[in-house]
Order: sequence, then structure tokens, then C-alpha cells
Amino acid sequence: MTSRFSGALQITSLDDFITPSQECIKPIEVLKSTSKTGSKIKIQDDGAYVELNETGSEKLQKVEITLADCLACSGCITSAESVLVTQQSQEELLRVFQENQSLKFQNKSPKLIAVSLSVQPVLSLSQKYNLDPGDTTRRLSGYFKSLGADLVLEMSAAEDFALLESAKEFMERFKSHQEGSKGQLPMLASSCPGWVCYAEKTHGNFILPLIGVTKSPQQIMGSLVKNYLAERRSLSPERIYHITLMPCYDKKLEASRDDFYNKLKETRDVDCVITSIELEQMLENQGKTLCDVDPASLDTPFTTDDQLHVDLWSHSGSGSGGYADFIFEYAAKHLFQVSDARLELRPLRNPDFQEGVLERDGEILLRFGVANGFRNIQNVVQKLKRDKCTYHYIEVMACPAGCLNGGAQIRPQDGSQPRELAQTLEKLYHELPESKPEENKIVRNLYKSWLGSGHSDKASAFLHTQYHEIEKMNSALSMKW
Repeated sequence: MTSRFSGALQITSLDDFITPSQECIKPIEVLKSTSKTGSKIKIQDDGAYVELNETGSEKLQKVEITLADCLACSGCITSAESVLVTQQSQEELLRVFQENQSLKFQNKSPKLIAVSLSVQPVLSLSQKYNLDPGDTTRRLSGYFKSLGADLVLEMSAAEDFALLESAKEFMERFKSHQEGSKGQLPMLASSCPGWVCYAEKTHGNFILPLIGVTKSPQQIMGSLVKNYLAERRSLSPERIYHITLMPCYDKKLEASRDDFYNKLKETRDVDCVITSIELEQMLENQGKTLCDVDPASLDTPFTTDDQLHVDLWSHSGSGSGGYADFIFEYAAKHLFQVSDARLELRPLRNPDFQEGVLERDGEILLRFGVANGFRNIQNVVQKLKRDKCTYHYIEVMACPAGCLNGGAQIRPQDGSQPRELAQTLEKLYHELPESKPEENKIVRNLYKSWLGSGHSDKASAFLHTQYHEIEKMNSALSMKW
């Protein structure tokens, strides 16, 4: 197997990353011995380590390294096999379901298990099993509820919060920039954890001030589930176990960040991230396909209004969430009173680097870009370093073709190229009902009844985050010999 982390986390030509052939931290735990003659370590045929010493032999236990350990170390993000991930796995997910069922049988207090479905993996699974996206959503709901989930949720409210908060942040930056403040623009998208992790580890405080501080939809959904939903159900956040279905493994890294950990309650906003590929594997391990699962309706704990009949939503623009399109139209309307602006993108050097402008009387008012894939990320960074970047906003995603081609999306089954499959999923995406963030009644009600306003301390805590420069670790592994 090969790693399906985004390309930005697989670069082996940088000192900050190591190749899969090198071990992370240490492969085995060697306890101190009083022996003066030392000992030898032998690797058995099954890969187990055995210590040979003067008293005999002893099997050594591998050290387990969590994703939090990975993020705290600036040495690497390696392939999935090189690091023993224990917090974000199928096995851990099934263990939690089984443990919860056991508590129910014993009449003890189980956790409330909530599952949030992102649109990109739903479309990936829809294509894999030749199902309608709405049918896929309901069968996923049925599958997770058969495992023991209490709630299965769609994420349009979190996605609309992310778009609105990003647009408001861009407006503030643009106005500050017009007044002469430096270092405000271009604003770079913040929803891709592969890009954010790479920026923190490689370019640090040079890039970080430009990245928007709005949380990704996954983490905003975490705030909704672990805070708003917990309040409504009179539960403490740690009594809820929150699972998300996502299109890339990098989302596991994001969920493991300390910024999204409640130290007081000892709980994360998102406890476990499962990807499209992992869900397919779970079904295969049970000898079934998604077509064999009985459908069940989604749960709607955030609303009682007329949005109930829609199971899955899209947004105008890219299948990564439409950040560039929405912020462009929002800024055109609120900054320049252009109410009918549309972002018309044109490819530049390659189809993954596109730009569009808002022009009036020969003057360019806004210049927006979309940069997908690590090659284009490097180009953006180099332009910034040479002070040659003329964009006001750039939608940055680590995977070529964006989130619909995420590293943990199901690969093509017919021999076609991933980009071709991504284009098919893009078409499916834009056939879905389109959510209008400014018209979303759920979001408006939550701003009013729960957050107070977009500028309240509560809104800042639940909708915004921060980034941290991670210094490179000087070690023998990072040296070029």
C-alpha cells in the first residue's frame, strides 16, 4: 500500500519530511537492562522484533505513535504504514460502537454517537456503487445506524458557516489593505489541512498570517455537535462521540490538532475521521456492498423548517466547497455594489491553476485564483516570496482537482484517470440542490440564538482557529549525506 495523504505531506525532497523507509521516532521500545554484555535484536519472518540476550529471548512491543504525536513533531508526516495510528482507524471506530452497545445492554449510560457526512465522499461512494447521491446518503445513514450510531447528519450548515465567515474575514482584510495595512492580502483558503500542515512546517510565519482563520466545515461541524447539540440535549461534550466521513486522510490530522481539543472536558470536536476508502473496506470486511444496506433518513437536530427534504447540498463553484466563487460574489456585492458578479475562471499554465477578475471601466477591482495540487502551491509560495503575487484571494487545495479527488476517495474502477473520475463527480456535485449561505435559515437562527453575532467571543471560539509555526527538527534523519 502507498500513502493517501495529500501530496503536500508526501514530499521526500525536503528536510522536513522523511521517506517511508525510515522509521518515525523509534520502531521498538527497548527497556534498560542491567546486563553488561548488551543484547541483539532479531527481526523475525513475521516482522516482529525479538531481543536476544544472555538470559534468552524476549519479544519487543512496538511503540504506538498517535496523530497528536505526529503533529507535535516537526520531523515528518510519513506513509500510513510507517506510523502506527491508533486514534483514527476503522478498528477504533468499531471498538467504540461495540463498547457503546455493551453499555446499553448493561443499562449503563452510553455515549451519544453522531456521524457527519461530507458531500465529497458521498459522491465517491455513489459512483462506486452506482447509486443516486440521495440514495447513497440514506444508505450510509442506515449503515452507520446499524452499527449503533444515534444520529447521522449532513453538513450544509457547517459548510455555509465556513463560507460566510471566510467572506466576512476577506472583507475586513480587503478594507484594512485599502487603508494601508500590510500583510493582509492575498487571503489564502484555510479549509485544506494538508495545505495548512505544510505551511506550518515549511514556511511558518511567512505564510501563516495570510491564511484565513475560519475553521474548516469539519471542525465547525465539530463545534455544532460538541457544543450546540450537547447544550440542547443537556449532555456534557465528552458524552458525545463524533465521527466524520471525509475525502482525505489529512482530515485525520486536522481533527487531532490541539486547537480542537477541549482540555477541560478532555474531548475533541471530532473524535474519529473515516474516509471513503475505509468505509468501502469496512463493507467488504462484512461481505456486503452499500447496495445491501437498508436506507434510513438523516437526522435534523438543528432545524424543523423546510430544508428537511434535502439530504445533500452543493455550492456554486468548485467541488471543494466553492470558496473562491462565494467570496468573490459576496465581496463584489458588499464592496462594490455589483450584485450580479460571477467568477469566470480561466486556466493559466495548467487546469489546476485558474484565475478570474472583477473589472469595471477597465480597472481590475478583484483578482481571485484557484490553486490545486502541490506544484501550484509551490508556484504561489514563490510568487509571494518574490512579492509578485497580484491576487486578493486564492482557494488553495493540496490535491490536484481539489477535494473531489481527495487522497482517500475511491480510485477509478474502469482504468480511467483520477482526473476523469473527479470531473464525473464534479458533474454529480452540480446536479445537487445548491445551498445559498446567506439564505440558510439554520445558520441565521444559530447566529441569532446561539452565537449572538459573527463578532462575539462565542462565534470566535466556535468558528475560528489559529496556526502555529513548527520549527524543523535537526536530527540525523533530516541531514543530507
